[in-house]
Amino acid sequence: MVGMGESFYDSFPQAADLFARADEALGFGISKLCFEGPEEKLKLTQNTQPALLLVSCVVYALLGKEPYMAAGHSLGEYSALVAAGSLAFEDALRLVHKRGKYMQEAVPVGVGAMAAVLGCNYDEVEKALANVESGIVQIANWNSQEQIVIAGHKQAVEEALDLIKPPRSVILPVSAPFHCRLMHSAEERLSQDLAQTEFRDLRFPIVTNVDARVIRTGEEARDSLKRQVTRPVLWYRSMEIMSKENIDVFVELGSGKVLSGLAKRIGRSWDSSPAILNIEDPETLDKVKGSL
Repeated sequence: MVGMGESFYDSFPQAADLFARADEALGFGISKLCFEGPEEKLKLTQNTQPALLLVSCVVYALLGKEPYMAAGHSLGEYSALVAAGSLAFEDALRLVHKRGKYMQEAVPVGVGAMAAVLGCNYDEVEKALANVESGIVQIANWNSQEQIVIAGHKQAVEEALDLIKPPRSVILPVSAPFHCRLMHSAEERLSQDLAQTEFRDLRFPIVTNVDARVIRTGEEARDSLKRQVTRPVLWYRSMEIMSKENIDVFVELGSGKVLSGLAKRIGRSWDSSPAILNIEDPETLDKVKGSL
C-alpha cells in the first residue's frame, strides 16, 4: 500500500535511519517506493517483500520490547528472525528482494493461481486435492480452523474448488502460486543465497511456518527458510503451539491487521482468549506501549 511506513519515517529519527539503511542495502530507493509508489511497481513481489519486511522491522525497533516468543507468516518469518538477532537487517532485505524475484520468475504469469477456501477444514480440503487430475495443486496456507489457501496450476486450482464446493472461496490477486511445488526453482536459487548468509542463534525462540515447531538455532532458521518456499505455511498449528507455551498477548507489527483477525478467530477455541494488539502507525504504537 502506497504510504506504508511514512508516518513512522516522519515521526522518528530511528525509523528514518532504518529506511536509509534499507535504500543503501538494496541499491535503490525502497523508501520512495513505499511512500510514493507507483502502486503497480510496489505490488511487484520483489518490491513488496522487502517493503513489508522494512516496515515491520521499523515498528519492532520503535516498540523497543523483546517478546518471549515470535512467529512470522511466510515473509514475516524473516522479520521475526531479524528481531531475534539471527539475521542481520540488511541481509534479510537482500534475501527477500531475491526471494520475491525468484518466486515471480518460477512460474509464467497466468499459469498459476491461489485461492482462499473458507468454511472447510484441513482434512476436507486435503481429501479433495488428492482427486485433482488437471495439474499440481496443494495447500499453501493453513491460516485458521476454516481458512485454507490452495496454490498450483490455475486449471488445477479451479478443479479443486469444484471438488471441494466450499461455502465460500476467493481467487487471490497474486502474481504467482506461492508455497507449492511449482516454486521448486525459486527454492533452489534461494538456497544458494541462504547458504552464503550468516545466521546466528536466536535471542528468543520463534515458531517456524514449515514445521510449526519452536526453533532456537541459526542453522534451524536457515533450513526453515529454505523449505518454506515450496511448503505450506502452517499458521494455525503455529498459533496452537504458542497457546501451549501459554502466550496470552499477541502484538502484530507492520502493515494491516490480517494476523490479528486470524488470532482472534483461532483464540476463541482456547481456554482463555488472548489479548490481540497491532501496530501500524504512531498512534497505535503509543497505545500498545501503554498497554504493555
